[in-house]
Amino acid sequence: MRLPLIAPADLTPEQKALYDDMRKGIASNFNAFQAVRDDGALMGPWNPWLHEPGIGKAIWNLTLAMTAHATLADNVRQIVILVVGARFDAAYEIYAHVAVAEHEGMPLDRLATLVADLKPTDLSDEEGVAFDVAYKLVRGGTLPEPLYRLAVDTFGQQGTNEMIYLVGLYSLVSMTLNGFNVPVPERE
Repeated sequence: MRLPLIAPADLTPEQKALYDDMRKGIASNFNAFQAVRDDGALMGPWNPWLHEPGIGKAIWNLTLAMTAHATLADNVRQIVILVVGARFDAAYEIYAHVAVAEHEGMPLDRLATLVADLKPTDLSDEEGVAFDVAYKLVRGGTLPEPLYRLAVDTFGQQGTNEMIYLVGLYSLVSMTLNGFNVPVPERE
């Protein structure tokens, strides 16, 4: 880990305001995995965001907006996020979203295939389109027109937009985690 975790007592006033907001959001939206150390320090991508609260607040606000305005089914969202995490080998992202997907009932063999950066054979049509869109986007270049049209036919324009933004957000989260070498907590 390249940035030390910041105990709540050591936060600046600007960091404290962001910390309080993130802590509230973590408690309501990101509680299937460990995100807070016993002393209250935030783990995962939240710690680097606290180190630069001006930038961290903007990323956190985007995260909140993507959660508050989600229209895609949770299973589809988790497939997209796991495809991104696997592509960038972002250990904490994989750890966190495997926990979320397990909590939502995703089978272990599907999770294992997704985190191996492979396409599971048991995906529904919607899940398959989500996988293909995310898989292509994280490899760079323009999303091919037939795949884009298939996404719009499957999820509507708003759902397709959300999926593209979700890939972008979790690519940013992956870069944060990898750039700062954020560790994965021990699993019980």
